Amino acid sequence: MPNTASAKKRLRQNIVHRDRNRSIKRAVRHRCHKVREALKAGDIETAEAEFRLAAKGLDRAGGRNIIHRNAAARTKSRLAAKIKALKQG
Repeated sequence: MPNTASAKKRLRQNIVHRDRNRSIKRAVRHRCHKVREALKAGDIETAEAEFRLAAKGLDRAGGRNIIHRNAAARTKSRLAAKIKALKQG
């Protein structure tokens, strides 16, 4: 347990930040899952619409260091490649 006032405040801040970060990560994962579900169903229009929202969330999470920037870029790239493959094939 923290002893000083500044350590107690830092603990409170860490709890708030952790909850916020978890919520954002969960939302991003949910968006990516929706894209993959649309791809499985073969629905290109829905997949593209969901991809735009997922990409926005990934960029924002990467920019705020909630997830690593490269991880966000890699996820976006993989989703875009799957959409492209479904369009062509």
